[in-house]
Amino acid sequence: MTLQLSNASKSYGADEIFTQLNFEIKPYDKIAIIGRNGCGKTSLLKILADQLSLDKGDVFKPRDLKVGYLAQANATSEELTIEAYFEPLFKDIFTLETELGSLAAKLNAHSSDEELELYATKMENFERLGGYTYRQEWMTIFTQFGFRDEDLQRPVMTLSGGQKTRLAFVYLLISKPDVLLLDEPTNHLDMSTIEWLETYLSHYDKALVFVSHDRMFIDHVAKTIVEMEFGELTTYVGNYANFLAQKALNQEKQLSSFKRQQKDIQRLEQLIEKFRYKKNKAKFAQSKIKYLDRLERIEAPDADNRNFKARFYAKHRGGKSVLSVKDLEIGYHQSLAKINLEILHGQHCAVIGPNGHGKSTFLKTIMEHVPSLSGEILLGHQIDIGYFDQEQLEYRSTKTALEDLWDAYPDLTQTEVRTILGSFLFTADEVFKEVNVLSGGEKVRLALAKLMLKGSNFLVLDEPTNHLDIPGKEALENALRDYEGTILFVSHDRYFIQKIAKTVLSIEDGHADFYLIEDQAARIEVKEEQKLEEKVVVKPKANASRLIKQIQKIEEAIALKEEELAIAREKRFDPFYYHDYQNMRDLDESIDEIHVDLDKLMKDWESHHEELEKSSKPTQIKV
Repeated sequence: MTLQLSNASKSYGADEIFTQLNFEIKPYDKIAIIGRNGCGKTSLLKILADQLSLDKGDVFKPRDLKVGYLAQANATSEELTIEAYFEPLFKDIFTLETELGSLAAKLNAHSSDEELELYATKMENFERLGGYTYRQEWMTIFTQFGFRDEDLQRPVMTLSGGQKTRLAFVYLLISKPDVLLLDEPTNHLDMSTIEWLETYLSHYDKALVFVSHDRMFIDHVAKTIVEMEFGELTTYVGNYANFLAQKALNQEKQLSSFKRQQKDIQRLEQLIEKFRYKKNKAKFAQSKIKYLDRLERIEAPDADNRNFKARFYAKHRGGKSVLSVKDLEIGYHQSLAKINLEILHGQHCAVIGPNGHGKSTFLKTIMEHVPSLSGEILLGHQIDIGYFDQEQLEYRSTKTALEDLWDAYPDLTQTEVRTILGSFLFTADEVFKEVNVLSGGEKVRLALAKLMLKGSNFLVLDEPTNHLDIPGKEALENALRDYEGTILFVSHDRYFIQKIAKTVLSIEDGHADFYLIEDQAARIEVKEEQKLEEKVVVKPKANASRLIKQIQKIEEAIALKEEELAIAREKRFDPFYYHDYQNMRDLDESIDEIHVDLDKLMKDWESHHEELEKSSKPTQIKV
């Protein structure tokens, strides 16, 4: 056991978040917690991170367990440089480095067996802590999050809020806690950083628990999905695709069992009613009554299928050419990119690229919020733009949601306004909530309601899925797929892009590439076919046979370790262990050690295979 919640309950005032909840995190787990906004996912993470206390229940964890939570790693020492901010993480390495230098100087003058043994021990600890590799790993993570080497000397206080969050993320990953807790880790990250993070977390050699609405990220990282619904947790083994299939199958089975049982109950109730007043059948009727009283009733499958309903429509069709851009230079004081494209009626175009390379600037330039540096922008005949700004969350107002929507469309009746708000999940008294107190997801839904009512034939959307939960994203996808107008949108959500986009504008490093997704897929397919058409002649080097023998030995060692692991796991069912906490803890520690040994053997196996591949350089002959 690593970290466990038992019979956990949490409420906020009269709102009960969950009761009698049980949850366990084991070593090497990769768990994604999913659920609607406001269902308690973040509260659960904060409880696991000891940031929030339970009303009832217990948290069990070893004293020496290191739990890392992104909110704990805030960059507070703002007067420090970034390099100084990271120094505490490497304190043990720096200390050992100094001690090794002093010992080396002594050994040059005089050496004893004790000093040599001490030097060897310290060197082993130095290597184990990553003394030779820590800086390379640190800088890899640091630069992947959008920082540069020269930023190390930059004071933390000069960073923006988003940069401080990313810096805190880097700090957390470098610290390598036993349990890594992440709340929406892909927020504000661009696509390339998300893809890198997926690979890093997939190979993270400790426990990972994260909350996310990024379906592709969940699919690529999680090995277990835990759904939080109606204050309960349901566990599904596998990634997000498996979760969808398993949940649908479970609901189908439960519905089938429920219907079958209801049919049996109805049949028995009819028999009871028929025979209960007949003397010779009264005993039979009573036995059936008792049977029904003892029967464990199967509940009808219950799922929170509430979702907002949007229907985007265009009051006017508009011309065939919607947007024509020629030699358009975008940027503020200097050019970020030069763009040429033409978007036609009905096209859905995704704008992608790294953060800071001009995606949102391009949309703002089209909307004339930012002046162009040069070039032309031409809108087609009768083109009416509906704009969704990613800065919608900064919108402040003391108006209620009802007043805000009604003021935007005063010709509607109050009943019509309330009906529209209800379709966007603002029900009952929620329509009287001030805009200032709305959550991020609620502000997005309010903005989408206003956008829908505008009836534009050209939607320009800047990160529309930010702060929407998974059901919200699915609702928006359904609405946009049915929309007959034209869409230009910026997004880092790859799942959303796959569902909506037919064309792509990629902006990166000053270059803009506009293409049809089908064309890009075809180009990739041609390249793959060309590779298959190449004949490869392999000329192995002399050390190949030596590497093959070493790989065989490692494979034998792996087999022995796996057998040892199976035996150790079997002991968990022995009363000697499960009746004694200390014995069970010792057994878990030995299992952890076997896992460490196995990981080392697997890394050795992989490195030997890589070396074997390098030792056999293929000569490619195109047919």
